[in-house]
Amino acid sequence: MQGLHLTADLYDCRGADGLMTDAAVLAELCRRHTVGVGLTLVDEKWYPFPPYNGQPGGVTGMLLLAESHLAVHTWPERRAVTLDVYVCNFTTDNSSKAEALLREIVAAFEPGRSEIHRLQRGSEQRPPVETILEALNDAGDAVYGFTASERVLARRSPYQTIELLRTPRFGLAMRIDGHFMTSEGEEFYYHECLVHPAAVAHGAPRQVLIIGGGDGGAAEEVLKHRSVERVVMAELDGEVVAIAKEHLRAVHRGVFDDPRLQVRIGDGLAYVADTDERFDLILLDLTDPETPAGSLYTEAFFRSLRRILQPGGAVVLHTGTPVFEPQQVQRITAALRAVFAQVHPFGLYVPLYGAYWGFAVASDRLQPRALDAATLAQRVDALPDLQYYNADVHHALFALPTFYRRLVQPAAQAGAADRALCAEPAAV
Repeated sequence: MQGLHLTADLYDCRGADGLMTDAAVLAELCRRHTVGVGLTLVDEKWYPFPPYNGQPGGVTGMLLLAESHLAVHTWPERRAVTLDVYVCNFTTDNSSKAEALLREIVAAFEPGRSEIHRLQRGSEQRPPVETILEALNDAGDAVYGFTASERVLARRSPYQTIELLRTPRFGLAMRIDGHFMTSEGEEFYYHECLVHPAAVAHGAPRQVLIIGGGDGGAAEEVLKHRSVERVVMAELDGEVVAIAKEHLRAVHRGVFDDPRLQVRIGDGLAYVADTDERFDLILLDLTDPETPAGSLYTEAFFRSLRRILQPGGAVVLHTGTPVFEPQQVQRITAALRAVFAQVHPFGLYVPLYGAYWGFAVASDRLQPRALDAATLAQRVDALPDLQYYNADVHHALFALPTFYRRLVQPAAQAGAADRALCAEPAAV
């Protein structure tokens, strides 16, 4: 069972037509390269399909190998081919032979475009490893991923699919609807920076609302601030909270046992519409805008949040990656600016998300960059157990790369900033 499985999908193939339609020609090519790379042919079967609607039929075939198999299927009307090579590595590592065989056959078809995937299959010598890939944008032209040695849990709640994966890099990681959300080993990047820049700038938040945040990581960071008297977590999916309580203590560190935390299972949109309470901080710890949480990233919802903010309070949320989702980041930031007088984008690299990630602090008057050094240091020093955030990082978070600054600044400000840069004298 232990071995390497290769698949290839080939498009716009420009190789000899005989490879697409002639079983004998295709079989000879496959036999020659199989023997040439040192694999062992034990049998074969080829079938040419008859013409259809005036078009030549394709070929499907397989070589049975002592090491496993090679399978080929052609679609001449689409100039497309699929290949499948699997070799057993139980007694000898045949991976390089499989790679060479696939490479030679792909080259023979001269594809204009190809997709090749590699899967390491079962092993008795080590735990099984699964590679988990995730797209960084809707187009799917950029992906990243991690390996997982175990699927601890896969559960369908009334709202979404929740997975727990054991990863060598970050320990247990939670995915929701195919997107990484949090992990034991690096949750502090996201949670500390979601919470502390605004909370430190405020100075004495007492009432805090978290919409989402069912893993408990944001609540745990909020309650490091001694001024906080009460945290309300409005989480849509009770399954997320239940799974976090059972499996993700390294993320929430027992925060669900703190009497200052009140968990309200239900729609955050409805909670905000119905409540008469006022909050010093509102944290949107949500899944991405393309999920059911999409209505919580709109100007209309931001206006409803402003209604329940105390004077000087702030809303904090992530906006996505300005590298791979610039239009989304720009749209959300513009919606915030339509509601709040002060909007301060910031960013950091979040390892589990595979990219530089955008956030924003929005308020009627809170300015997180305006803190003097002494006040900032005093407030940060009072916070226990920080792994990412500190007084120097506070200002660095808001020091935006030029491309990100231009993306989120209003047009007039961006133009003025560019003119100022151009007006600076050259160094002599």
